[in-house]
Amino acid sequence: MDQVKIGAFLKTLRKDRNLTQEQLAEQLRVSGRTISRWETGSNMPDISLLVEIAEFYNISVTELIDGERKSETMNEEVKEVADKMADYAETEKAAIIRNIRNHSLMGLGGIALLFILEMTVSEGYSRITDYILTYCHVLIYVSVFMIFLISTGLLYKFQKKQREFNIPRPLMLVISVVVGLAFAYGLKYLFNFIGW
Repeated sequence: MDQVKIGAFLKTLRKDRNLTQEQLAEQLRVSGRTISRWETGSNMPDISLLVEIAEFYNISVTELIDGERKSETMNEEVKEVADKMADYAETEKAAIIRNIRNHSLMGLGGIALLFILEMTVSEGYSRITDYILTYCHVLIYVSVFMIFLISTGLLYKFQKKQREFNIPRPLMLVISVVVGLAFAYGLKYLFNFIGW
């Protein structure tokens, strides 16, 4: 850290604002002598004042400590990185929306099939019809559960844990189906118990 360079930078910033050392000292609630020491590089501002000085001059603390404004090239690089991050976030958001849409369509398909079966099948329906009705219930519950996981970000956390533990994708799929079915059957029995 070059104290003389920082001091010269502080002096330039003060002069750009057309302030005397005494006027700046008044603004920052320090003595004029303190400002003079900063500008000659014989002393540095207290850490507690760095943010206040940076805000006063509308610069970053990094620029203050470096003793220079960031170059236009640096600003262009920062802008480029920000643009790439925005594109990445947009792509990620589109994937989340696509997943929610797909699960919503699956749930609606289950509701439609369930509605059609309940309207067309008589009271004494077969075992196959019972399986199809159960499948529709499971599909609806799993779709709602998946939308919840996706929209809250929990699915991403589960996937991250999966990568940390190196769980193979087929095994993870089986675990997901078992958890989804257990959830769906649990809800079905709960709803039957309360009379829905």
